[in-house]
Amino acid sequence: MRDTLVAGVRAYARNDDSRVGAANVIALLVASNQPFYPLYLFSLVSADIKPALFTFLSTPLFLAVPAVARWNGLAGRALLPMAGIGNTVLSAWLFGTASAVEIFLIPCGVIALLLFRPGERVVGLALTALAVAAFLVLHDAYSLPLARYSATEYAALARLNLISASTLTAFVAILFSNILAEAERSSDATGDHKTG
Repeated sequence: MRDTLVAGVRAYARNDDSRVGAANVIALLVASNQPFYPLYLFSLVSADIKPALFTFLSTPLFLAVPAVARWNGLAGRALLPMAGIGNTVLSAWLFGTASAVEIFLIPCGVIALLLFRPGERVVGLALTALAVAAFLVLHDAYSLPLARYSATEYAALARLNLISASTLTAFVAILFSNILAEAERSSDATGDHKTG
């Protein structure tokens, strides 16, 4: 059963285009971690986890990335940072900016810059600009958050978000490092073939 599920997820994420495949893997990783966020919140911050339940609104968007990418690779790749930015903005309203949840705009921008080729750079730059604008325009514009936490609880929540965003950014860096290494191996093999 477990092996069948894993095989199904891998098949759903697989794509011949390495950047689309990377977007699919990142999207499914984020979606698979979303159910654990309320548990982290409960165990590390507070028993008031109501705001975390609303973050599931973005789960279908992350899960849809591979399906959209099969239809149109560019649209699928663009959906990933857009879903991330939307989820971050929603979370900033739900938890308040003291939660430091806006830190997730950084991996959103990094992902947007890495997912698009030089000929598509305008898309990546536009999505990165959207992430920056979300912070600059909305940071001081949110109304009162859905839940209010103590200073100690906000510090714990900020720490949780900083660790999570850092871990996601590191995962993305490793993923793209592997893509670059694979591209170099392919280039070397092609060069050797031509030389031989």
